[in-house]
Amino acid sequence: MRLVSYRTTYQAPWQAGIEQDGLVVAASTVHNYGGQPPTVRALLEAGQSSVQAALDGARRVLAAGEQSLMKLDSLELGPPIPDPDKIICLGLNYADHAAESKMALPPAPVLFAKYRNSLVGPQADIVLPPLNSEAVDYEAELAVVIGQTCKSVSEQDALNYVAGYSIMNDVSARDLQMQTSQWMPGKAIDTFAPMGPGIVPASEIPNPQALTLIARVNGQELQHASSELMIFSIAKTIEFISSFMTLVPGDIISTGTPAGVGFTRNPPIFLHDGDVVEIEIERIGSIVNRVVGSK
Repeated sequence: MRLVSYRTTYQAPWQAGIEQDGLVVAASTVHNYGGQPPTVRALLEAGQSSVQAALDGARRVLAAGEQSLMKLDSLELGPPIPDPDKIICLGLNYADHAAESKMALPPAPVLFAKYRNSLVGPQADIVLPPLNSEAVDYEAELAVVIGQTCKSVSEQDALNYVAGYSIMNDVSARDLQMQTSQWMPGKAIDTFAPMGPGIVPASEIPNPQALTLIARVNGQELQHASSELMIFSIAKTIEFISSFMTLVPGDIISTGTPAGVGFTRNPPIFLHDGDVVEIEIERIGSIVNRVVGSK
């Protein structure tokens, strides 16, 4: 079961759905939004008990085969949280990736930000930037979605604040990224954070440090690793971030990429117009995004 953001017509507002086996229940039919827009973030803000009640209600609707059910392939999926308060990304969080990048292991999580402009859905286009970049790269990453407000939480308690898990491709323009010590110019580009296909509830993934991540470009497998290889676990990362900022429902933490990225290869493999990038994570699903030239 996954929480998804969907719309039925182009440019309509994204709204929350609950998907299982290719069928989608509108979250508004199993949760009282009280006049709020029926978004995934608003559902998470209602609290864990409300989310669980909505999931249970969706299971009943699915079991009954009610006419209100929608087919997944008839909908456009957006990023599961189109409107997060924060998108926090980790760099160099796998030892093998740090090694291939010829960088030392970090003593603490290396953090940078992306923003809403970068978020697109699981099948949307990755648009190459109008800036002169010749080194656009893929990065398969496990994304964590916060479900409860948390500040100064311990590593032992941190996973209790997680709503669920998703997939992000931390697309990066390496030449722009490395122009300065701050990575924003190569990271926070429009469409450079494809995410989805939805959020798998944390209750369905009791151990997020045992998931296989795979990246393919045009069908060629280029990354294949386990989340157990993270330097800083999800729990440790949440402990660290929450020690200096408050995390709120809908915040996204993208937990870094393993070895196999394009800029470290000989010869390098970068993304070009017409390429297709697939990121797959065990128990979550996959996202498939086409690369197109600047519009």
